Amino acid sequence: MSRTRILVSSGLGIASLAALGVGGRLLLTRQAAIARRRIGKPLGEESIDADRVWRRSLAGKPAELLLLGDSLAAGLGAERRKDTLGGRLSKGLARQLGRPVRLRTVAQVGSESSALATQLDSLPPGYRPDAAVIVVGGNDVTHRVPIAESVAHLKAAIERLRQRGAVAIVGTCPDLGALRPVPQPLRTLGARLSWQLAAAQAAAAADAGAVSVDLRRAVGPIFVDDPDGMFSLDRFHPSALGYRRTAEALLPALAELVRPTVGVPGQNVRDLAPGDDS
Repeated sequence: MSRTRILVSSGLGIASLAALGVGGRLLLTRQAAIARRRIGKPLGEESIDADRVWRRSLAGKPAELLLLGDSLAAGLGAERRKDTLGGRLSKGLARQLGRPVRLRTVAQVGSESSALATQLDSLPPGYRPDAAVIVVGGNDVTHRVPIAESVAHLKAAIERLRQRGAVAIVGTCPDLGALRPVPQPLRTLGARLSWQLAAAQAAAAADAGAVSVDLRRAVGPIFVDDPDGMFSLDRFHPSALGYRRTAEALLPALAELVRPTVGVPGQNVRDLAPGDDS
C-alpha cells in the first residue's frame, strides 16, 4: 500500500465524498493531510530481498513459490528477510511439503492491481511456479480505482498464472479501518471501501479458479487489538509479527493447494515458528 496517498487525498470515491457535501469533503481532505504527516516514509520505498531457496537442507527438488502484488506481498516493514511475508510463507510451506521452497518475488511497493500484468511480464518465459500468492488492493482503494477495474486485472493475472501451471491464492484487500493514523470518519469510509473490494476480489478469484483468504477477517481484528505489536514503525505496514500472523492465515490454503501438484500427502498445518534462515 502507498503510504503517501491516503484515502481522500488520492481519492476515496467521488460518489462517497459527494454524499458528504462540501464541508464533509473539506474535513476528509484535512484528515488525509494529517494522516500523511503521521505516517511519513520512515521505511523508504524498497523492501528486503528475500528471494532464495528456503530450507535448502531438506531433500527433493524445490517447490517454486511466486509472490505478486503490493508492499505487503513485497514485505515492506520487515527488517529481516525471514520476517517478510515471502520468507514466512516459504519456510512454512517447506515444512509442510518436506522439501525446499524457492521464492521469487515480483511484488512492488505502491502497486495497484493493474501492475499485476507488468509483474507477470517480468518473469522468464519458461518459469513455471507451483503456486502464486497475490496480495493487492490497498492502493486500489486509496487511488479510487473502480472495483470492476481492479477485479478485472486480478482475474486476468490469475488466468495467466494458471496458463503457467500455477495454483493461485489471493489474500484479499486488508481492512484499512485498522490504520490508527487515519482519523475518523475517514478511517470508517476507508474500511467500508476496502471491505467492498475484498468481497469482489473473493468472487473474482473463485470465478477464475483461485482460492481466496479473507485477510480482513483472518487478521484484521488482531491488527486492531494490538496495533503496537502488529504494525511497523510507520504504523501502516506490518511488523515482523504482523507478517507472521498474515502468513499463518495464508499458509493452510496454500499448503493444501500445493500438495497435489508436488505429490506430498496431506498433513496437519502447524503454526509458523521463527525457525532459522536456511
